[in-house]
Amino acid sequence: MGNIELIATSTFGIEAVVARELRWLGYNDQTIENGKVTYKCDFEDIYRSNLWLRSAERVFIKVGEFEALSFEELFEKTKALPWNEWLPENACFPVEGKSINSKLFSVSDCQAIVKKAIVEKMKVKYKKEWFSEDGPRYKIEIGLLKDKATLTIDTSGAGLHKRGYRKLVTRAPLKETLAASMLLISRWKDERPLVDPFCGSGTFPIEAALIAKNIAPGINREFDFGNWHNFDINKYNKTREEANDLIKNNIKLNIQGSDLDEEVLKKARYHAKLAGVLDDLHFQKRDVLEISSKNKYGFIICNPPYGERVDEITEVEKLYKSMGQVFKEFETWSYYIFTSYDMFEKVFGKKANKKRKLYNGKKQCNLYQFYGPPPRRSTD
Repeated sequence: MGNIELIATSTFGIEAVVARELRWLGYNDQTIENGKVTYKCDFEDIYRSNLWLRSAERVFIKVGEFEALSFEELFEKTKALPWNEWLPENACFPVEGKSINSKLFSVSDCQAIVKKAIVEKMKVKYKKEWFSEDGPRYKIEIGLLKDKATLTIDTSGAGLHKRGYRKLVTRAPLKETLAASMLLISRWKDERPLVDPFCGSGTFPIEAALIAKNIAPGINREFDFGNWHNFDINKYNKTREEANDLIKNNIKLNIQGSDLDEEVLKKARYHAKLAGVLDDLHFQKRDVLEISSKNKYGFIICNPPYGERVDEITEVEKLYKSMGQVFKEFETWSYYIFTSYDMFEKVFGKKANKKRKLYNGKKQCNLYQFYGPPPRRSTD
């Protein structure tokens, strides 16, 4: 089955990063919209997309798209789509939905209508009236935006942030996909040192090591498409083998993570071990005021405390002010700081070269980007 359209979804503000990753993978025929990138490819590219995308949330098959102003129109146009090409007779196909600025605003009604339309289509294909739905899962989504309906099938299953290495949850964890996105935004290179002085369970250092070693982020997990009737295990194994062959095992990295909580650092080391990068990272118990480096050029990237409650604001402001004083010593370094605190630049004591609005879950945050000078070229 060729000539299909896939949709890689993302958090708002990350679309351009996902599009860049897709171009790296060779998918240049793409359309960028809010929260998603649509691109054309073949069926086997479902395997590569899920295996390699670091910043995307999920990968969907786009079954169809049309205007829907009434429930009758939604039913008839959904029924007309080629569901028989995708769903086997025993498919389990739950329908989820969302509606934004559309006449059909009742999501539950839209879900029921889409489900009924697909069943009617399958009755024609399989010549039967009832379906057991005891087979592989094909999660379907009806998305309505300004009266345009998009029908998709989720190929990923669990979100792509679930790499498989983070087993021990810490307080307010940063999604792996978001951490990878910020690293890609920073344009950090593996020959440069990287420091995260608030590393928590290790997400930034681990994702940086995965990027530097060219380890496919989905290499150690399973996906919904792996149970589908048209899944080709041989082609998928070949895709995984190719990914394993591309790993840079001999690369030397200088990536450090520190935190004040030794128990959290134990989790970071455990997660790094599961990800296969423990030997590439250095974790230590250390206050942000104590960070230092002999290296001339490098990167600091971190997700410091935000100050969620009113009684925490004073402490957070004190922390940000101290960070500004400490980071001054890294005058040739670049640093990227992710926080929801609106007055960060004022308290930190320096205006960012660039500020990028991103979302940590539903919370609006900013990635403050401070650019250091490029390393001087050797005159030898």
